[in-house]
Amino acid sequence: MGTGEECCSTQLIDGDGGFNVHGIDNFMKEVKLAECGLSYAVVSIMGPQSSGKSTLLNHLFGTNFREMDAFRGRSQTTKGIWLAMCAGIEPTTLVMDLEGTDGRERGEDDTAFEKQSALFALAVSDIVLINMWCHDIGREQAANKPLLKTVFQVMMRLFSPRKTTLMFVIRDKTRTPLENLEPVLREDIQKIWDSVPKPQAHKETPLSEFFNVEVTALPSFEEKEEQFREQVANLRQRFHHSIAPGGLAGDRRGVVPASGFSFSAHEIWKVIKENKDLDLPAHKVMVATVRCEEIAKEKFAYFSSNEDWCEIEESVQAGPVHGFGKKLSLIIGTCLSEYNAEAIYFDEGVRTAKQEQLESKLLQLVQPTYQMMLGHIRSGTLDKFKEAFDKALSGGEGFSVAAHGCTKAFMTQFEEECADAVIEQANWDTSKVREKLRRDIDAHVAAVRATKLSEITALYEGKLNEALSGPVEALLDGASSETWPAIRVLLLRETESAILGISSALSGFDMDEQTKYKILSSLENYARGVVESKAREEAGRVLIRMKDRFATLFSHDADSMPRVWTGKEDIRAITKTARSSSLKLLSVMAAIRLDNDTDNIEHTLSTALVDNTNSAVTNRSITTVDPLASSTWEEVPATKTLITPVQCKNLWRQFKMETEYSVTQAIAAQEANKRNNNWLPPPWAILALVVLGFNEFMTLLRNPLYLGVIFVVFLLIKALWVQLDISGEFSHGIVPGLLSLSTKFLPTVMNLLKKLAEEGSKKSATTDTRPNPLPGSMSFQKGVNATRAMSSSASSEITSENGSEEYSSSSKHD
Repeated sequence: MGTGEECCSTQLIDGDGGFNVHGIDNFMKEVKLAECGLSYAVVSIMGPQSSGKSTLLNHLFGTNFREMDAFRGRSQTTKGIWLAMCAGIEPTTLVMDLEGTDGRERGEDDTAFEKQSALFALAVSDIVLINMWCHDIGREQAANKPLLKTVFQVMMRLFSPRKTTLMFVIRDKTRTPLENLEPVLREDIQKIWDSVPKPQAHKETPLSEFFNVEVTALPSFEEKEEQFREQVANLRQRFHHSIAPGGLAGDRRGVVPASGFSFSAHEIWKVIKENKDLDLPAHKVMVATVRCEEIAKEKFAYFSSNEDWCEIEESVQAGPVHGFGKKLSLIIGTCLSEYNAEAIYFDEGVRTAKQEQLESKLLQLVQPTYQMMLGHIRSGTLDKFKEAFDKALSGGEGFSVAAHGCTKAFMTQFEEECADAVIEQANWDTSKVREKLRRDIDAHVAAVRATKLSEITALYEGKLNEALSGPVEALLDGASSETWPAIRVLLLRETESAILGISSALSGFDMDEQTKYKILSSLENYARGVVESKAREEAGRVLIRMKDRFATLFSHDADSMPRVWTGKEDIRAITKTARSSSLKLLSVMAAIRLDNDTDNIEHTLSTALVDNTNSAVTNRSITTVDPLASSTWEEVPATKTLITPVQCKNLWRQFKMETEYSVTQAIAAQEANKRNNNWLPPPWAILALVVLGFNEFMTLLRNPLYLGVIFVVFLLIKALWVQLDISGEFSHGIVPGLLSLSTKFLPTVMNLLKKLAEEGSKKSATTDTRPNPLPGSMSFQKGVNATRAMSSSASSEITSENGSEEYSSSSKHD
């Protein structure tokens, strides 16, 4: 391909009629012809050899076709057909320079290429320039008349009609005016058209239906160069916008898009070359072609039905076949040798071409089986690799060492097995199968690696979870000022232990520092996550923990013994201590403190919930800002906040409400204990009784019988007090006590009287069996016995609340 300053050219068809497919493809890419769509034109030129065709094109279109050197003599300059793009003409215009006619190089009788090239130019061009000498006008054997006659006839038979512009360029114009030359030339063209045999459909079709005939004349380039250049420049203007309506180009109905120009030109030339009237193939080549094709078909059929081939094909379906390559190479070689033996006397070029076709068809037939064989080798090698790799890992070999060793060994084994399957006649590349095997091995290694790393990570995460969850929960349960420092120490110790262990486990994986760092960082984050998760879990139960701590401190003394509210305890101090401890628990659980950052949560809670309560009692008129009226703590990020200030305030309010009952019960128990222990009257009452009751006391001393009566009455009242459980009944309230006693009083009295009567009757029976004592002593003894029986019965008989059941003490008389 040749290129000028603004021009690009290539040989389209060589002198032997070969179409330059590669050249025109490169030409189209160079000039970007495919982007033109339908906006392009094709101009060609034909005429006698050495008539100045290339010179005219170079001056007219700015091309760079090779020109004849007049000083070296007149000879053939352009061989075949050359193609170039015009410079500076819109739309894109392609120019074809055809080999000159009547050349002595091809001889007088070899005019086939001249006719083919002229027919090709008429078929693909919009404008055809016919270069002719001025002195040939009017002569019978000049002006390309025989060539035009042949072209007109063949064109109508091969192609559909397409209106093309024929521009006759008269060179070296003489003094004869163009107005006189043009009618003669047109008359000669019409005669040629009329003499050409036409199909029935075009018997009466005029020349103007197929061609636009234009005639122009130019002076001699050698004698009048300046005038030649001036008139060529004027002619050049006619080619601008040649495809526009009314332009120089002819009918555009059959034009193909620019992107298909290469293929269209190639197919047109192929049709022209295959025209038997113009280019008959040699008889020898034709026979060789037909016969060699028949032999090749026979050998292909023989190979397809060969028993050895069929056996190999069937065996490969089930698995790999040992010696696959050698066996198939032998069968294919035998088939090709038999073909050569039968076709040896035919044309060598045809024989060789058909042999290559046969070999290609045989290889296409066996290629699927060959690919299946490679697939068996690949899958078998992969399975063996997996087995050997797992065995190496189970034997304690390092992961990286085992992966590298097994990969190298089995890739070498794969290469050896592929070499055994190679077919000599084929040059097939096994790199894709090798790469796939390598990818499969790498994928398996990566999967096992990921599994192993996952197992190791899960193992140490489980150890961390076990080592941290319980201790952290215990530390948070006993919340104090040292809770979070202790948790930090615990977290650091367990994390360092886990990192040391997992680093040792990862040493066999030969991983880069960045990957190892990610795994270790992930483990550290997991450890922190365990602590934070447990802290959040415990924060959700903080109210229960606070109540448990309050109950423990409030209801038990320093020796962890249950408190007995005797009246000597300072309930206010005990309550304050228990609540302060619960508030401490709340402050510890309010935020996560794993980074040793300081905060004032405890001080804020103490100020807002304890001190603020005391000051509110004394300073009710002063309005203060509530430090807990916020959703965040100062100097504590939201990600580390477990309980917000507002939530702390609500929890403390609920905590106080739920513990208030315990304090109230303790105060009530203390007051009741005081009342029970204070049974004596006040000292002033005792003194009044002594002064005012002195006479009654003296009366009792003078008459002891009164003492007996008083004693008996005391015993009766005591028995009623015990039987009715008066203190227990009034412990539930005065009204319920009175109602209960009213239902139990009468049955209890009746029961006591009944028992006294029974005791009296038993005593009388015993007295009758003894000797009669003195009357005085008998009377005294009766009084004493009656009194003793009544006391014993009153103190030992227990009647149930409904009076229906009785229980007798073991202290009754024998």
